[in-house]
Amino acid sequence: MHKIFKIDLRQIGGSALTDEIKIPATKTPQEIKSSKKIPATYVPARNTIFLSIALAYAEVIDANAIFIGANSIDYSGYPDCRPKYFKRFQELADAATKKGLEGMGVEIKTPLLYLTKADIIKKGVELEVPLQHTWSCYRGGEKACGRCDSCILRLDGFKVAGSKDPIEYEKK
Repeated sequence: MHKIFKIDLRQIGGSALTDEIKIPATKTPQEIKSSKKIPATYVPARNTIFLSIALAYAEVIDANAIFIGANSIDYSGYPDCRPKYFKRFQELADAATKKGLEGMGVEIKTPLLYLTKADIIKKGVELEVPLQHTWSCYRGGEKACGRCDSCILRLDGFKVAGSKDPIEYEKK
């Protein structure tokens, strides 16, 4: 069952994606992946907010699982994209819901958690996912910028996967 919830994280702010904070750009894929600093694009508790709403709705419709496309390999170091976070959220989901207390909890599934971007892209190509309709850019223009961390990681993933990214980028 498909349902759209309108959530405006700009009301919370605190991130380059939800506030008037400059979006970092022009790092190399290696710099992004090896950084120990949480970037300005981290949206505080975003996955917790999304998963909490999904968990409540999953219980209402009697769903057995919630799928989230988080990644802990080729990512920017967000705390809520780590395996430890999802393990703890699963514990919370089991303790916080009727289904969990009855031993039939809603399972939090993270099928992309341990895949590289290149592996995700290869799987998408194999499954004939319309990758031309996917978007990674943090800037949100008519075309992807090609310079923000998310674009850099996406472009590197396509390069390593041996595929051409089907979306258009701004001219540099």
